[in-house]
Amino acid sequence: MENSMKTKRYQIMINAILILVTLIIVLPFVLVFLSSLTDENVLIRNGYSFFPEKFSFYAYQYIIRQGDKILRAYGVTIIVTIVGTVLNIAMSALMAYPLSVKTLPHRRALTFFIFFTMLFNGGLVPTYLMYVNYFHIKNTLWALIVPNLLLSANNVLMIRSYFMTSIPDALFEAAKIDGAGHLRIFSVLIMPLGKPILVTMGLFSGLGYWNDWTNGLYYLSGNQGQKLFSIQNLLNQMITDIQYLASGKVTGNIGAEVAKLPATSIRMAIAFIAMLPLFIIYPFLQKYFAEGITLGAVKG
Repeated sequence: MENSMKTKRYQIMINAILILVTLIIVLPFVLVFLSSLTDENVLIRNGYSFFPEKFSFYAYQYIIRQGDKILRAYGVTIIVTIVGTVLNIAMSALMAYPLSVKTLPHRRALTFFIFFTMLFNGGLVPTYLMYVNYFHIKNTLWALIVPNLLLSANNVLMIRSYFMTSIPDALFEAAKIDGAGHLRIFSVLIMPLGKPILVTMGLFSGLGYWNDWTNGLYYLSGNQGQKLFSIQNLLNQMITDIQYLASGKVTGNIGAEVAKLPATSIRMAIAFIAMLPLFIIYPFLQKYFAEGITLGAVKG
């Protein structure tokens, strides 16, 4: 009886902690959404609030008027995220599998070489010059896919660790006895069994591509580059434009109208729109994410 009461108290305490952590994570997003629906004057006077005195949809009306640009930017972002994530996971898995084969010569040296790339990089200027002058990716979609995001040493090591610790050696031996080569073992055995870690790393990679705006800042310029803006680059540009227009540097009737723009609520609306697709996708990947993180921790 006493043990049962202790177990019950422990469960209540754990549930309370989990509820608290969930609220800490969710409430900021709710606050962003409610702030985007708050009247600008009320927002300036009272600050951010979960219970706005007055609602206003002007921020979203302003964004809808930019509908063509936003739809194009969403299309670019979706293409870049899908292509980049698929390439990232394919390359990471193809590199991780040989490193998980215990009979591979110099396996530890190759693993250390991959790990070493996490400690140093070539620097921003040399990297920019290399991609622009030699790979000629400036003002192309590849400028949003290749630099910094296409391959991650962390992903390779996490996937390698999962392959080594979560897939029994007996399956490899059985496949070899049946005459399967490494390519067949990788495609038929490793990929299906490695789904949790691959989905987890794919989620991280996809988040990186979706939220990235630095590549667009570095490698996209002019009218041609603006047509390839991702949603993050476009929303960042919209915020910059609003801040400039609201700064009072625009004179005349246009300046008077611009001064009425709800700059703060528009920023909140832009942030919410950028986050919304991630909220929709994450629940479908949650079970793989939890399993992949637990089993894919780097070991040995």
